[in-house]
Amino acid sequence: MLYRWEDIKSKIKSLRSLKTRIFLFLLLVGLIPSCYMQYGILQNYEARAVSVRTSEVQAQLKIIANHLIAYNYLQDTSSPVINAELEQLSNLYGGRVLIISGNLKVVKDTYSISEGKTIISEEVVKCFRGESMSNYDAGLGYVEMTIPISETVTAEAGEAGTGETKEVVRGVMLISISCDTIHKTMDILRNKANILLSIMMLIIFGGALLLADFMVRPLNKVTVAINEVAEGYSDKAINVPDYAETVHIIDAFNKLLARMKVLDDSRQEFVSNVSHELKTPITSMKVLADSLLAQEDVPAELYREFMEDIAEEIDRENKIITDLLALVKVDKKVTEMNITEVSMNELTEVILKRLRPIARKRDIEVTFESIRPVKATVDEVKISLVLSNLVENAVKYNKENGWVKVILDADHQFFTLTVSDSGVGIPEESLDHIYERFYRVDKSHSREIGGTGLGLAITRSAVLMHRGSIRVESTPGEGTSFIVKIPLNYKA
Repeated sequence: MLYRWEDIKSKIKSLRSLKTRIFLFLLLVGLIPSCYMQYGILQNYEARAVSVRTSEVQAQLKIIANHLIAYNYLQDTSSPVINAELEQLSNLYGGRVLIISGNLKVVKDTYSISEGKTIISEEVVKCFRGESMSNYDAGLGYVEMTIPISETVTAEAGEAGTGETKEVVRGVMLISISCDTIHKTMDILRNKANILLSIMMLIIFGGALLLADFMVRPLNKVTVAINEVAEGYSDKAINVPDYAETVHIIDAFNKLLARMKVLDDSRQEFVSNVSHELKTPITSMKVLADSLLAQEDVPAELYREFMEDIAEEIDRENKIITDLLALVKVDKKVTEMNITEVSMNELTEVILKRLRPIARKRDIEVTFESIRPVKATVDEVKISLVLSNLVENAVKYNKENGWVKVILDADHQFFTLTVSDSGVGIPEESLDHIYERFYRVDKSHSREIGGTGLGLAITRSAVLMHRGSIRVESTPGEGTSFIVKIPLNYKA
């Protein structure tokens, strides 16, 4: 039972193969017309042969019918000439001839069985009315026909002085002829057709098999190429230009491959950067600690200075780890979004109130312009991260006595947060990299102000999780504007 089930599953699996389906389709396309053509030719031959045979017999019967009238055979059946003709016709076509008089009596039967009997049938009655009949019985292999035995008579002259002629049916000839010769010929033709069909089936089978293999060969190339990439033997873009469909598949795969390569490079760079960023504060603390240990009778002032430096490095290490954890959380696609209805005006006011003391230390003015009240269904924590990072960056990378302006606006679908500053700006060549992890435009200045290079990466991930967008406009030496656009109603 288990073997049978495995066999069934194997057959079902093979039917799912595109090659198998193409083969079966081509096989059916080739065989069905061939079988239909064979059947049509044989049927057409049979109909044509029966029609020709019927026409020949009808022509001879009409001649004999005239002879029957001429010899007055319906009243006297002793004419040797007519009897010979009837016997000859019966023997020639392997059939039977009945001569029926006007009173429906059989006056002559070439089989000498029904003479003197009365025949009442629909075909005979109709024939007396002038309607000839021909019927082919394919099962018995006989054609049955009725031919009227008519006599031309002249009607009595009327007042016009002219007589009219008309046909008067005096009797009926009922004949059945054998179609054995036609059937024998059909059997010969059928045997030859079957041989020809068998040869065609072999040709069609082989052709369908080869054509199906040829048609799926480009797909096999695609599979081999993708497997090579998957196994790590190659990381180059693949090319299979045989079909438009394979080109589309390969283009999509090459884009995916390029994206995966970028992600892999980004991962390697990220690991390298994380290692470097985490190692730098530890190295600094190690150097400071070794310096203290290497000296005897260290003055309290120097000891305090070194410990303050170590504390700063610990704070820097802690900030890097905190930002990394925040980035991991927003990067998780399975992170649950805690969606609630939030007043963006109130949220912005709270965040700016918390950040204004930091700005005042550098005499930077932070202003908020609300175009209209905005309520949105968002994750409050993640949107707070977005706004906090942008405003904090605007303060950190600003000039003394500068300004930071936050504008909140909305339409019927989105709300927009614009964070502008009068800071140092971002060079054009760096605009495409600012969202990369640990990327810094000015590394020395970033270290001075405690930047980790993760803030904008966290911000962008949080915006994308809300199905929003973020773009930047910047002029070096004049300032920068970040424009965040997020749907008012979150859709998972």
